[in-house]
Amino acid sequence: MEALCARLIKTHLKAALLLPICCATPDDAPDILALQKLAYQSEAKLYNDWTLAPLVQDVESLRQEFSSSTVLKAALAGRLVGSVRARAKNGVCCIGRLIVHPDFQGRGIGSSLLTAIEAHFNDASAFELFTGAKSAGNIRLYQRHGYALTRTESLSPSVSIVFLTKTAHTAPKPAH
Repeated sequence: MEALCARLIKTHLKAALLLPICCATPDDAPDILALQKLAYQSEAKLYNDWTLAPLVQDVESLRQEFSSSTVLKAALAGRLVGSVRARAKNGVCCIGRLIVHPDFQGRGIGSSLLTAIEAHFNDASAFELFTGAKSAGNIRLYQRHGYALTRTESLSPSVSIVFLTKTAHTAPKPAH
């Protein structure tokens, strides 16, 4: 896995810039957490709920996630602009906390991170993620990438989440 993490994944942004995406380390946790709390402000406003899990997470619990998850980060000019986490469970890649700095949203960074985490888990049979049921922009992003709504769960009277899944596409085997 470290060999895969050591590899730098580059993807083109809409603005034709190269976006370096690589594996984060536990040392990146404070910066990722700060970005996470900033990125989730819009969700908190949408739901009028400032106790959403990403907003109350502490740095130690994020550091612990590194032992069971792959955490990718995206940087432009040395500045952290996005991150995503995922882990494999029974052959399914469970993706979470796809975040992009609010000043950089709408530039393809979220799509690049989603594509990179899927590529990292290239042996998964399927991918699953969730977002807030009112988060129309997030849902559109995931549907553009082939995800379909599968179920809804209520977290509280004001917050429901929707789960989206996608079957992994396997590349055709070369002819012998």
